[in-house]
Amino acid sequence: MKLGFVSSILADWDFKGTIDVASELGFSCVELACWPQGKAERRYGGVSHIDTEGLTKERAAEILDYCRQKNVSLSSLAYYPNTMDGDAAKREKAIEHLYSVIEASSSLSVGMVTTFVGRDSQKPVEANLELFAKIWPPIVKFAKERNVKIAIENCPMLFGIDQWPGGQNLFTSPVLWREMFKIIPDENFGINFDPSHFVWQQMDYIRPIYEFRDRLLHVHFKDIKLLRDKLAECGVLAYPLAFMLPKIPGLGDVDWSKFVSALTDIGYDGAACIEVEDRSFEGSRDMIVKSLVQSKRYLEQFVV
Repeated sequence: MKLGFVSSILADWDFKGTIDVASELGFSCVELACWPQGKAERRYGGVSHIDTEGLTKERAAEILDYCRQKNVSLSSLAYYPNTMDGDAAKREKAIEHLYSVIEASSSLSVGMVTTFVGRDSQKPVEANLELFAKIWPPIVKFAKERNVKIAIENCPMLFGIDQWPGGQNLFTSPVLWREMFKIIPDENFGINFDPSHFVWQQMDYIRPIYEFRDRLLHVHFKDIKLLRDKLAECGVLAYPLAFMLPKIPGLGDVDWSKFVSALTDIGYDGAACIEVEDRSFEGSRDMIVKSLVQSKRYLEQFVV
Protein backbone atom coordinates (compact mmCIF):
# COMPACT_ATOMS: atom_id res chain seq x y z
CA MET A 1 0.00 0.00 0.00
CA LYS A 2 1.06 3.58 -0.67
CA LEU A 3 0.46 5.76 2.39
CA GLY A 4 -0.60 9.33 1.65
CA PHE A 5 -3.04 12.01 2.73
CA VAL A 6 -5.93 14.06 1.35
CA SER A 7 -4.65 17.57 0.68
CA SER A 8 -7.84 19.38 1.74
CA ILE A 9 -6.52 19.76 5.28
CA LEU A 10 -3.67 21.91 3.87
CA ALA A 11 -6.04 24.59 2.61
CA ASP A 12 -3.55 27.37 3.44
CA TRP A 13 -0.69 25.72 1.54
CA ASP A 14 -0.20 26.02 -2.23
CA PHE A 15 0.63 23.09 -4.52
CA LYS A 16 4.38 23.14 -3.93
CA GLY A 17 3.93 23.64 -0.20
CA THR A 18 1.59 20.64 -0.06
CA ILE A 19 4.03 18.40 -1.91
CA ASP A 20 6.83 19.69 0.31
CA VAL A 21 4.92 18.65 3.43
CA ALA A 22 4.32 15.18 1.96
CA SER A 23 7.98 14.81 1.06
CA GLU A 24 9.31 16.08 4.37
CA LEU A 25 7.04 13.75 6.35
CA GLY A 26 7.89 10.74 4.20
CA PHE A 27 4.52 10.14 2.52
CA SER A 28 4.43 8.24 -0.76
CA CYS A 29 1.49 10.06 -2.31
CA VAL A 30 -1.11 12.80 -2.04
CA GLU A 31 -4.77 12.82 -3.01
CA LEU A 32 -4.82 16.34 -4.41
CA ALA A 33 -7.88 18.58 -3.96
CA CYS A 34 -9.01 20.15 -7.25
CA TRP A 35 -12.11 22.21 -6.57
CA PRO A 36 -13.02 25.15 -8.80
CA GLN A 37 -11.11 28.33 -8.06
CA GLY A 38 -12.97 30.58 -5.63
CA LYS A 39 -14.82 30.47 -2.35
CA ALA A 40 -15.22 27.17 -0.51
CA GLU A 41 -18.80 25.93 -0.64
CA ARG A 42 -18.53 23.88 2.55
CA ARG A 43 -16.07 22.74 5.21
CA TYR A 44 -13.18 20.85 3.51
CA GLY A 45 -14.79 21.59 0.14
CA GLY A 46 -13.40 24.30 -2.08
CA VAL A 47 -9.70 23.63 -1.60
CA SER A 48 -7.83 23.75 -4.89
CA HIS A 49 -4.19 22.76 -5.20
CA ILE A 50 -4.43 22.51 -8.99
CA ASP A 51 -6.55 24.66 -11.31
CA THR A 52 -7.80 21.91 -13.61
CA GLU A 53 -9.80 24.26 -15.79
CA GLY A 54 -6.70 26.32 -16.54
CA LEU A 55 -4.27 23.41 -16.81
CA THR A 56 -1.88 23.81 -19.75
CA LYS A 57 0.69 21.31 -21.02
CA GLU A 58 3.42 23.52 -19.58
CA ARG A 59 1.76 23.64 -16.16
CA ALA A 60 1.18 19.87 -16.22
CA ALA A 61 4.87 19.32 -16.95
CA GLU A 62 5.84 21.61 -14.05
CA ILE A 63 3.55 19.71 -11.67
CA LEU A 64 4.92 16.32 -12.69
CA ASP A 65 8.49 17.53 -12.52
CA TYR A 66 8.03 18.88 -8.99
CA CYS A 67 6.44 15.62 -7.83
CA ARG A 68 9.37 13.68 -9.27
CA GLN A 69 11.86 15.97 -7.54
CA LYS A 70 10.15 15.41 -4.21
CA ASN A 71 9.53 11.68 -4.78
CA VAL A 72 5.79 12.09 -4.15
CA SER A 73 3.14 10.72 -6.51
CA LEU A 74 -0.46 11.86 -6.96
CA SER A 75 -2.80 9.05 -5.99
CA SER A 76 -5.82 10.90 -7.34
CA LEU A 77 -7.30 14.24 -8.21
CA ALA A 78 -10.10 14.89 -5.74
CA TYR A 79 -13.37 16.74 -6.24
CA TYR A 80 -16.41 15.91 -4.11
CA PRO A 81 -19.48 17.85 -5.37
CA ASN A 82 -23.14 16.94 -5.67
CA THR A 83 -23.57 16.01 -9.34
CA MET A 84 -27.19 14.99 -8.70
CA ASP A 85 -28.25 18.16 -6.90
CA GLY A 86 -31.95 18.98 -7.08
CA ASP A 87 -30.98 22.39 -8.44
CA ALA A 88 -30.27 21.80 -12.14
CA ALA A 89 -27.89 24.78 -12.41
CA LYS A 90 -25.75 23.57 -9.48
CA ARG A 91 -25.79 20.07 -10.91
CA GLU A 92 -24.54 21.13 -14.32
CA LYS A 93 -21.84 23.33 -12.83
CA ALA A 94 -20.56 20.42 -10.74
CA ILE A 95 -20.56 18.01 -13.70
CA GLU A 96 -18.76 20.52 -15.90
CA HIS A 97 -15.92 20.88 -13.42
CA LEU A 98 -15.79 17.12 -12.84
CA TYR A 99 -15.08 16.68 -16.55
CA SER A 100 -12.17 19.10 -16.24
CA VAL A 101 -10.79 17.10 -13.29
CA ILE A 102 -11.01 13.89 -15.34
CA GLU A 103 -9.18 15.57 -18.23
CA ALA A 104 -6.49 16.82 -15.85
CA SER A 105 -6.09 13.38 -14.29
CA SER A 106 -5.45 12.00 -17.75
CA SER A 107 -3.07 14.81 -18.73
CA LEU A 108 -1.05 14.29 -15.54
CA SER A 109 -1.05 10.48 -15.99
CA VAL A 110 -2.65 10.13 -12.55
CA GLY A 111 -5.43 7.95 -13.90
CA MET A 112 -7.71 8.37 -10.90
CA VAL A 113 -10.44 10.77 -9.78
CA THR A 114 -11.99 10.49 -6.31
CA THR A 115 -15.46 11.95 -5.93
CA PHE A 116 -19.13 11.46 -4.96
CA VAL A 117 -22.01 10.41 -7.21
CA GLY A 118 -24.23 12.96 -5.47
CA ARG A 119 -27.90 12.77 -4.54
CA ASP A 120 -31.10 14.78 -4.72
CA SER A 121 -31.69 14.92 -0.97
CA GLN A 122 -35.41 15.57 -1.36
CA LYS A 123 -36.10 12.44 -3.43
CA PRO A 124 -36.24 8.75 -2.42
CA VAL A 125 -33.57 6.19 -3.26
CA GLU A 126 -35.52 4.79 -6.23
CA ALA A 127 -35.77 8.19 -7.92
CA ASN A 128 -32.10 8.83 -7.25
CA LEU A 129 -31.09 5.54 -8.86
CA GLU A 130 -33.00 6.60 -11.97
CA LEU A 131 -31.19 9.94 -11.92
CA PHE A 132 -27.86 8.14 -11.45
CA ALA A 133 -28.59 5.97 -14.49
CA LYS A 134 -29.03 9.11 -16.60
CA ILE A 135 -26.15 11.22 -15.31
CA TRP A 136 -23.30 8.86 -14.55
CA PRO A 137 -22.83 6.45 -17.51
CA PRO A 138 -21.60 9.29 -19.80
CA ILE A 139 -19.17 10.51 -17.11
CA VAL A 140 -17.71 7.04 -16.62
CA LYS A 141 -17.45 6.53 -20.40
CA PHE A 142 -15.65 9.88 -20.75
CA ALA A 143 -13.19 8.79 -18.04
CA LYS A 144 -12.70 5.34 -19.56
CA GLU A 145 -11.79 6.84 -22.92
CA ARG A 146 -9.03 8.78 -21.11
CA ASN A 147 -7.78 5.81 -19.04
CA VAL A 148 -9.07 7.35 -15.83
CA LYS A 149 -10.70 5.43 -12.98
CA ILE A 150 -13.52 6.94 -10.94
CA ALA A 151 -13.47 6.02 -7.23
CA ILE A 152 -16.59 7.00 -5.31
CA GLU A 153 -16.33 7.61 -1.57
CA ASN A 154 -19.00 6.02 0.62
CA CYS A 155 -19.67 9.18 2.63
CA PRO A 156 -23.44 9.87 2.89
CA MET A 157 -22.80 13.62 3.12
CA LEU A 158 -25.47 13.72 5.78
CA PHE A 159 -24.25 15.53 8.87
CA GLY A 160 -26.56 18.42 9.72
CA ILE A 161 -29.57 20.42 8.65
CA ASP A 162 -27.99 21.51 5.33
CA GLN A 163 -28.05 17.94 3.98
CA TRP A 164 -31.25 16.77 5.60
CA PRO A 165 -33.16 14.52 5.02
CA GLY A 166 -31.47 12.32 2.40
CA GLY A 167 -27.88 13.47 2.30
CA GLN A 168 -25.90 14.44 -0.78
CA ASN A 169 -24.28 11.18 -1.87
CA LEU A 170 -26.18 8.02 -2.83
CA PHE A 171 -23.14 5.72 -2.70
CA THR A 172 -23.59 4.74 0.95
CA SER A 173 -23.93 0.97 1.34
CA PRO A 174 -23.24 -2.42 -0.25
CA VAL A 175 -26.96 -2.70 -1.06
CA LEU A 176 -26.77 0.46 -3.19
CA TRP A 177 -23.30 -0.36 -4.55
CA ARG A 178 -24.68 -3.56 -6.08
CA GLU A 179 -27.47 -1.64 -7.80
CA MET A 180 -25.11 1.02 -9.15
CA PHE A 181 -22.59 -1.53 -10.38
CA LYS A 182 -25.41 -3.22 -12.30
CA ILE A 183 -26.16 0.11 -13.95
CA ILE A 184 -22.47 0.83 -14.59
CA PRO A 185 -20.49 -2.45 -14.82
CA ASP A 186 -17.40 -0.71 -16.23
CA GLU A 187 -14.23 -1.71 -14.37
CA ASN A 188 -13.01 1.90 -14.16
CA PHE A 189 -15.94 2.71 -11.84
CA GLY A 190 -15.40 1.69 -8.23
CA ILE A 191 -14.99 2.52 -4.57
CA ASN A 192 -12.93 4.94 -2.51
CA PHE A 193 -13.56 3.15 0.79
CA ASP A 194 -13.64 5.05 4.08
CA PRO A 195 -14.44 2.74 7.03
CA SER A 196 -15.35 5.61 9.35
CA HIS A 197 -18.67 6.22 7.62
CA PHE A 198 -19.72 2.63 8.23
CA VAL A 199 -18.81 2.93 11.91
CA TRP A 200 -21.24 5.76 12.64
CA GLN A 201 -23.92 4.02 10.58
CA GLN A 202 -23.21 0.88 12.66
CA MET A 203 -22.39 -1.20 9.60
CA ASP A 204 -19.82 -3.92 8.93
CA TYR A 205 -16.74 -2.28 7.36
CA ILE A 206 -14.70 -5.50 6.98
CA ARG A 207 -16.93 -7.85 4.96
CA PRO A 208 -17.41 -5.44 2.00
CA ILE A 209 -13.64 -5.45 1.40
CA TYR A 210 -13.86 -9.09 0.34
CA GLU A 211 -17.07 -8.85 -1.69
CA PHE A 212 -15.99 -5.72 -3.56
CA ARG A 213 -12.29 -6.47 -3.83
CA ASP A 214 -12.35 -5.94 -7.61
CA ARG A 215 -14.02 -2.53 -7.19
CA LEU A 216 -11.73 -1.21 -4.47
CA LEU A 217 -9.76 1.51 -6.25
CA HIS A 218 -8.70 3.85 -3.44
CA VAL A 219 -8.88 3.95 0.37
CA HIS A 220 -9.32 6.67 3.00
CA PHE A 221 -7.87 6.34 6.48
CA LYS A 222 -10.16 8.38 8.73
CA ASP A 223 -11.48 7.53 12.16
CA ILE A 224 -14.79 8.19 13.92
CA LYS A 225 -15.63 8.26 17.61
CA LEU A 226 -19.21 7.32 18.46
CA LEU A 227 -20.53 9.32 21.40
CA ARG A 228 -22.60 6.50 22.82
CA ASP A 229 -24.10 8.55 25.63
CA LYS A 230 -25.37 11.04 23.04
CA LEU A 231 -26.57 8.27 20.75
CA ALA A 232 -28.51 6.74 23.64
CA GLU A 233 -30.35 10.04 24.05
CA CYS A 234 -30.93 11.20 20.46
CA GLY A 235 -30.96 7.96 18.44
CA VAL A 236 -29.84 7.26 14.88
CA LEU A 237 -32.48 9.54 13.34
CA ALA A 238 -30.79 12.63 14.79
CA TYR A 239 -28.30 14.73 12.85
CA PRO A 240 -25.23 12.44 12.76
CA LEU A 241 -22.90 15.07 14.20
CA ALA A 242 -25.06 14.94 17.32
CA PHE A 243 -23.65 11.50 18.18
CA MET A 244 -20.24 11.18 16.51
CA LEU A 245 -16.94 13.00 15.97
CA PRO A 246 -14.43 12.61 13.10
CA LYS A 247 -10.97 11.78 14.50
CA ILE A 248 -7.51 11.02 13.15
CA PRO A 249 -6.63 7.30 12.85
CA GLY A 250 -6.13 5.64 16.21
CA LEU A 251 -8.28 8.07 18.20
CA GLY A 252 -11.67 6.66 17.22
CA ASP A 253 -13.54 3.36 16.96
CA VAL A 254 -12.15 1.87 13.72
CA ASP A 255 -10.19 -1.33 14.36
CA TRP A 256 -7.28 -0.51 12.07
CA SER A 257 -5.56 -3.84 12.63
CA LYS A 258 -8.59 -5.72 11.27
CA PHE A 259 -9.18 -3.21 8.49
CA VAL A 260 -5.63 -3.28 7.15
CA SER A 261 -5.47 -7.03 7.64
CA ALA A 262 -8.48 -7.42 5.35
CA LEU A 263 -6.85 -5.14 2.77
CA THR A 264 -3.72 -7.30 2.82
CA ASP A 265 -5.88 -10.44 2.50
CA ILE A 266 -7.17 -9.25 -0.88
CA GLY A 267 -3.75 -8.04 -1.98
CA TYR A 268 -4.69 -4.37 -2.07
CA ASP A 269 -1.61 -2.38 -3.06
CA GLY A 270 -3.15 0.96 -4.03
CA ALA A 271 -3.24 4.29 -2.24
CA ALA A 272 -4.42 4.65 1.34
CA CYS A 273 -4.79 8.33 2.15
CA ILE A 274 -5.23 9.82 5.61
CA GLU A 275 -8.17 12.21 5.69
CA VAL A 276 -7.93 14.68 8.56
CA GLU A 277 -11.25 16.17 9.68
CA ASP A 278 -10.41 16.21 13.38
CA ARG A 279 -11.13 19.66 14.77
CA SER A 280 -8.83 19.00 17.72
CA PHE A 281 -5.92 19.41 15.32
CA GLU A 282 -7.04 22.48 13.39
CA GLY A 283 -6.01 25.28 15.72
CA SER A 284 -2.83 26.19 13.83
CA ARG A 285 -0.61 25.20 10.92
CA ASP A 286 1.65 23.36 13.37
CA MET A 287 -1.28 21.35 14.71
CA ILE A 288 -2.39 20.43 11.20
CA VAL A 289 1.08 19.09 10.41
CA LYS A 290 1.13 17.27 13.75
CA SER A 291 -2.12 15.54 12.81
CA LEU A 292 -0.42 14.08 9.76
CA VAL A 293 2.71 13.15 11.72
CA GLN A 294 0.71 11.40 14.44
CA SER A 295 -1.57 9.62 11.95
CA LYS A 296 1.38 8.37 9.93
CA ARG A 297 3.23 7.18 13.03
CA TYR A 298 0.19 5.24 14.19
CA LEU A 299 -0.62 3.66 10.82
CA GLU A 300 2.94 2.58 10.10
CA GLN A 301 2.50 -0.25 12.60
CA PHE A 302 0.10 -1.74 10.03
CA VAL A 303 1.21 -0.28 6.68
CA VAL A 304 4.87 -0.65 5.70
